[in-house]
Amino acid sequence: MSTPRIRVAAYVIRRRESAELLVFDHVGMADAGTQVPAGGVEPGEELSDAVLREVAEETGLLTADVIRPIAVDGSPHPQTRQPRRTTFFLLRAPEGSPDAWVHRVRGDGVDAGLTFACRFEALPLRRSLADGQDAWLGNLEL
Repeated sequence: MSTPRIRVAAYVIRRRESAELLVFDHVGMADAGTQVPAGGVEPGEELSDAVLREVAEETGLLTADVIRPIAVDGSPHPQTRQPRRTTFFLLRAPEGSPDAWVHRVRGDGVDAGLTFACRFEALPLRRSLADGQDAWLGNLEL
């Protein structure tokens, strides 16, 4: 068995009339589904730093606060079936976060040049997230 890829995923919550979750869709790639920020951890990087980096890279949101880890998921990648271990974190969005925005990923990573339509959606979600990313929402204790 190969070593799992270490990843993080972010449940960024904003409080309004109810709790809202930051999600995004790939512009021009409807089959990718609605997702939360997630991605790989760089060598030597702390998980909490990695989740903040992924949120910033994929949404442009620079000032979220890490509250705590929620769960560790060992589900393999849905297409490649390669092993991976994803730590899901609860984060708090900054006050005054916009309801929706479009973010173009910069840099030279695998997402560079992609455009994401970001928004906050009320919990509970009306539809499932891609790749089972909503599996741990029940652990939030909101």
